[in-house]
Amino acid sequence: MPTPYATPRTLPALTVAGVTCLLAACAPVPVQPPASAPVSTAAEAAPTATPCPKDLAPIARCLSGKDSAGAYYLVAVPQQWNGHLVLHAHGGPALGAPKMERSVEDLERWAIMVRAGYAWAGSTFRQGGVEVRAAAEDTERLRQIFVRHVAQPQRTILHGQSWGASVAAKGAEMFQTTADGKRPYDAVLLTSGVLAGGTRSYDFRTDLRVVYQYLCNNHPRPNEAQYPLNIGLPADAAMTQADLAARVNECLALNKPVAERTPEQQRKVKTIVDVIRIPASSVQGHMNWATFHFRDVVQHRTGGASPFGNRGVQYRGSADDAALNAAVLRYRADPAAVARFAQDTDLTGRIPVPVLTVKGVDDPTAFVELDAAFRATMAQGGSAERLVQTFTQHNTHSYLSDPTYPTLTTALLRWVDEGAKPTPEGIAQQCPANEARFGKGCAFVPAYVPKPLSSRVADRDRP
Repeated sequence: MPTPYATPRTLPALTVAGVTCLLAACAPVPVQPPASAPVSTAAEAAPTATPCPKDLAPIARCLSGKDSAGAYYLVAVPQQWNGHLVLHAHGGPALGAPKMERSVEDLERWAIMVRAGYAWAGSTFRQGGVEVRAAAEDTERLRQIFVRHVAQPQRTILHGQSWGASVAAKGAEMFQTTADGKRPYDAVLLTSGVLAGGTRSYDFRTDLRVVYQYLCNNHPRPNEAQYPLNIGLPADAAMTQADLAARVNECLALNKPVAERTPEQQRKVKTIVDVIRIPASSVQGHMNWATFHFRDVVQHRTGGASPFGNRGVQYRGSADDAALNAAVLRYRADPAAVARFAQDTDLTGRIPVPVLTVKGVDDPTAFVELDAAFRATMAQGGSAERLVQTFTQHNTHSYLSDPTYPTLTTALLRWVDEGAKPTPEGIAQQCPANEARFGKGCAFVPAYVPKPLSSRVADRDRP
């Protein structure tokens, strides 16, 4: 049997000076501060039995609860359990207080894990908004609740989806050893992930706000109080998502077929699509993020200053790039805000267990080029040999296909148990065997290699 993968211990924490340097302009990947104190579950109540979602009720039992930090959670254990746990970190993030309905929705979406024989556990997180480290702590707390009150899994796969992929990656960096000296997570699965850290993953949304304003000039309108677009929205603004959608449709008519837009509306849509390089169908979603989530970051995470900027960007792809670059609003990211945001959201790449990623090459929400940035981060953190990236010919974000995920979890477990490091080619060859059980949907593209993030999103001056 091959020798299982090596698991080096956590590297010593760097000095404050080193952290400051890396958070500024000295290196592209900032070093996070020492990991949080171990999450304690000594006072956590046991979960209680709860009905499973309808499709899983015949094959599993479900448990639910609310942890001591205020996060709701849901657990499903199949009757034919294979002994392994998939610990899920959800995407989004949603804004507002957590609700149990979120975990129910997550389990319904990821029912494939239970159908494939895995126990599944997911937390709502204790709060809404863009706070990665807290979400990672909530996920680890749920793992301990599962071990204490449900069962001791043979293996635990930490799964992060979309924004939750950054939560899972951060959690794998933060929590590397349990109280008894073991690994809390045996492997990490990151699907459709936002993996370039908060200080880089959202650059294009700053670009969207300023290009949109150049074209539409209605967010804010000229007769409204003006504010820096890189704060998203003033703290006291009463705008809703419906209000924002009305403004976007007023300018771009995204709610109408292309044939029903005016030539001017379609010209503006084309400019955004060509300059920001997102499909028209994604513009509204990204505008929501660049408005309401940016406000959450600025008001609740970075002390009222914005970590987002676009100085130095040269926009390309419009009918008149010179006019666009001369007129577009420019903002400088606040250095202290960048440092605070980086501490919470950026990754070091120091993950001591196997990591497997998957993403559709035409993902409209989390660009495939983000995975190139994550590969560079893992290499800089000394974890390149513990990373395998796979890609599929999908143009969706929230979910790829049923046979995709069991194929990946099986490959991860073989890597952990046998030391058989998977390859994209091998995974592509193994996937069709799962179609007989889980349905069609294999679409791996084993030869695909994403281009650098800078080829998709223009780099900029950074503090």
